[in-house]
Amino acid sequence: MYPLTCVDGYKIPLREEVYVLDIIPFTSGPTTISSDQKLSLFNPTSLSTGPLVNLVTNHGNITCARAFDLGSATVCTAGEDGSVSMWDLRQDPRQAEVARLTDNRYPVLSLACSSAGFSVVAGTELQNHEVSIVIWDVRSTPTPKLHYKEVHSDDVTELNFHPSDPNILLSGSTDGLVNICDTRITDEDEVVIQTFNHDASIHHAAFLNDTEVFALSHDEKLALYDMSESRENGAATTDFGDMRNVLGCQYIANVFSKANGAGAVIGAGALEDEAFQLIHLTKGQGWNLDRDSSVGLPGAHSSEIVRSFAFYDEAQTVFSAGEDGYIKAWRPSA
Repeated sequence: MYPLTCVDGYKIPLREEVYVLDIIPFTSGPTTISSDQKLSLFNPTSLSTGPLVNLVTNHGNITCARAFDLGSATVCTAGEDGSVSMWDLRQDPRQAEVARLTDNRYPVLSLACSSAGFSVVAGTELQNHEVSIVIWDVRSTPTPKLHYKEVHSDDVTELNFHPSDPNILLSGSTDGLVNICDTRITDEDEVVIQTFNHDASIHHAAFLNDTEVFALSHDEKLALYDMSESRENGAATTDFGDMRNVLGCQYIANVFSKANGAGAVIGAGALEDEAFQLIHLTKGQGWNLDRDSSVGLPGAHSSEIVRSFAFYDEAQTVFSAGEDGYIKAWRPSA
């Protein structure tokens, strides 16, 4: 394992406990959402000076955020009151909220955005025996263009667009299914074009490339699926099982595909050891864990969970965010 050094950090200065919930890796710098309802953009070379932009969101309780356009610093946020906001972080803070998408009354748990498809999608919590995937076209009215109510039978915990086709949407749910939907289809009976059965509540799921998908359950089971292969009952092509046993960790924060197509990175934490590792998932003949080239963040976020991480390869920097209220920057030792 190759250890990085913590070179910078910022802690939200509040007496009450605040979690940093997620990091969005904008070109201009890492942007966080936190449990004090803030959306914050940081200078990637100077976290400790505090946020360059610090906006108060208004969702009752913020639950998720996604980049609409990584290059232009446009981001969507959503929360428990069902609202979805679009923000342009380059604007004056008083005009930064550039749109508010309406007509959803259920708490939002997941978001996906496609600037190529002009689409924002929200996945809701199960309430009143109803769970929704709501799609807006940001060029038109603030009311949804599509509203699917039968794609899942429980909370929609994850949404992600296909890397090259903005019409194809992945959804994951606590019902244990990962569905692939064609959003050009309005008929609920036809919209799901493929289903993968992870058989455990979905925590995270996304495309690794044009055909392959990963799914990670809330009980840390990781498996890979392939849209180009038809398997009985939507079975996995590679099943790694419980990653706590495989990696000797206590939790998986997330899995992110590498921008250059060279596999993916798994973020694994161990609270008792105050440790967090980035482990490469590489593809040769099949998918394998490359334990020898793993990267460590010694001390991590003390005994608190690392909620999110982001890597800026060109700057040789990893950012991490945790339930200790910190965002930290890590680099190789000089």
